[in-house]
Amino acid sequence: MEEYKIKTKVVGVDISNELTTYAIVDIRGNIIAEESFLTSGYSDVNNFVTALSDKIVNLVEANGGYETIRSIGVSSPSASSVSGCIENAANLPWKGIVPLSAMLRDRIGLAVGLSNDAHVSALGEFTFGCAHGMKNFIILSLGVGIGSCFFSAGDDHTGHNGYAGEFGHTCIVNRNGRACGCGHTGCLESYVGAAGIVNTAKELMTESDAPTLMRNLEKLSPRTIKECCDQGDEMAIEVYRRTGEMLGLGLANYASLVDPEAIILTGGISHAGKWLLEPTYQAFEEHVFGNLRGKVKILVSKLEDRERDVLGASALAWSVPEYSLFK
Repeated sequence: MEEYKIKTKVVGVDISNELTTYAIVDIRGNIIAEESFLTSGYSDVNNFVTALSDKIVNLVEANGGYETIRSIGVSSPSASSVSGCIENAANLPWKGIVPLSAMLRDRIGLAVGLSNDAHVSALGEFTFGCAHGMKNFIILSLGVGIGSCFFSAGDDHTGHNGYAGEFGHTCIVNRNGRACGCGHTGCLESYVGAAGIVNTAKELMTESDAPTLMRNLEKLSPRTIKECCDQGDEMAIEVYRRTGEMLGLGLANYASLVDPEAIILTGGISHAGKWLLEPTYQAFEEHVFGNLRGKVKILVSKLEDRERDVLGASALAWSVPEYSLFK
């Protein structure tokens, strides 16, 4: 009887609005090899998929060959694990419906799993991060967009169409709210996402002629605003106070519905530290269902963002049925 050879590696791919990272990951979660390229360099999705396929093939051939790779997992904003498509992404170069899973499978010849970036991030945190051992928790990604995923009884909830957890597109301001990239107004993302924080800073500087270091910044961003906070800039601190107030209110509604053990913050904006976390927690405690007050932990992920998302994509790859044109 011929011995069945177990494949011990997968490829994890993380697509963000700026950078696409792809890596070979072994069965123990060790990253064997990793490379990146600019997502924004490909306005045509066909050219992007061709480039990604070629780069994955080259990395695989340089690190053991096809016979060692079981499958590919892909993380992307606005992706559905049900359809295998990226659908109407607000923050990517390609609009409409992109059947990314089928496109990659046809070009590479291996099984491909695709899921929303927040769900993949949650898989990474659940498998390798501070959610390890938890059964009921929320992962919140704070960056250009706002994504989330919640685990219930040890399983991630994806919903009927694969879009459960679009927390950033819940309405937080019902009248005269800011326009959001999704086409609606008043979405949480338009206040707590990166562009939303910058807009809050601009509004404050317009409303008042008070001195602030932000007026002298070459580039206004969540990071540079946080640096102004660190120097005691009162207006910059107010930017994050307002941001945290919005975030805490939204999270209180979320937690009141799903009763999590913890809410784990990820993404670049989570690194704002106390300037964001203190007003977020205060607003959360003020508005959450009374029986949950003081019982839900708000944590910041200890994993590096891109590492967690690549590892999460690798965990997704192990979950899809094995397929190969090269058997």
